[in-house]
Amino acid sequence: MERRTFERIGREVSAVGLGTWQLGADWGAVDDREALAVLHAAADAGVTFLDTADVYGDGRSERLIGAFLRERGGDGPSVTVATKAGRRAARQDPAAYTLDNLRAWTDRSRRLLGVDRLDLVQLHCPPSAVVSSDAVYDALDALVDEKRVAAYGVSVESCDEALAAIARPGTASVQIILNAFRRKPLERVLPAAREAGVGIIARVPLASGLLSGAYRHDSAFAPDDHRAYNRGGASFDVGETFSGVDYADGVDAAAEFAALAPAGATPAQTALRWILQQPGVTTVIPGARSAAQVRANAAAAALPPLDAAVLTAVEALYDRRIRAAVHHRW
Repeated sequence: MERRTFERIGREVSAVGLGTWQLGADWGAVDDREALAVLHAAADAGVTFLDTADVYGDGRSERLIGAFLRERGGDGPSVTVATKAGRRAARQDPAAYTLDNLRAWTDRSRRLLGVDRLDLVQLHCPPSAVVSSDAVYDALDALVDEKRVAAYGVSVESCDEALAAIARPGTASVQIILNAFRRKPLERVLPAAREAGVGIIARVPLASGLLSGAYRHDSAFAPDDHRAYNRGGASFDVGETFSGVDYADGVDAAAEFAALAPAGATPAQTALRWILQQPGVTTVIPGARSAAQVRANAAAAALPPLDAAVLTAVEALYDRRIRAAVHHRW
């Protein structure tokens, strides 16, 4: 597994990580046994970066990762766990992002994960006013000084929010939606992050599974799966569900994308390989609900780079089918 470094904190992680929203909630049922099998399969495949949040299953994802860390012990390379904080605030009120609240939220995560200090805590898609607040960064610096967290970053919804976070000297990482159907961060965000030495965590890399090529127009999702209930953004930012792409249009575009996959690579692996080739990406965090999915995702890091013809075709597909519908939003 290729390793890449968060420059501002000198922490090395696997190029392909694991997103664990699905181990908490909102992607259909995954029982504890299956979740732990996913985590162990990831570690066995060389994955050393896990991304979670305090609200994924109201702490279930963190609790399962804590159990995995205890089961794993000192076996294998050190695992970096990045969690998130802030979505426990009622109505996402910027005034709730106080030192006391951030301390309470991160202390809860420390307990659930079973660690003395969090490797990386990220503000969890907060309101834009929070991303630009001096007081919030002062509070995050205080958590570092108190050794509750080793480093902090910001998970964002928009490119403008990403640029605001990158400008802060204490920001170690920015997490942003980036995939073949969500290319806008390539224009300003990734170059700014490279210049500043800020790590980029690429989330929603498969556009909620669209880029795997597995879905059809009549594919059904469980009622508790956000791909069923959040297509219009009723519960949270629509970009988190199919990257904000209309589902029917996305299925058609994904079929074209699948046809571009090189021999020996699945469409999902091709989508991950595309992200890994973007200068400035530190790690990409696909989710997985089975050990087989984890192993397949991790294998994308070992694929040869996509050639110029494929890269050009992916860009042309985006320009023709996706850009006009979503490019202006984020």
